[in-house]
Amino acid sequence: MQAIYDIRAPKKAANLSINSDLLQKARSLNINLSAALETTLQQMLAQQQAEQWTVENKMAIAAYNRFVEENGCLGDEYRTF
Repeated sequence: MQAIYDIRAPKKAANLSINSDLLQKARSLNINLSAALETTLQQMLAQQQAEQWTVENKMAIAAYNRFVEENGCLGDEYRTF
């Protein structure tokens, strides 16, 4: 499976604005803000890429589903269950 980003890329500073109460509570729990942001961005990126893949492959998915409706699944004749 292809990685969604280069985990070896160097870190880069970024200026962010965040709700002050949220920041204070996260710091009081010793939450690593950089790690939390990276994890959340990775999840969001994966979700967006999956949605984009689905849109880009919508016609092929529909064609395969029509094929299965008309002909059954490939390999059905070999299935023992």
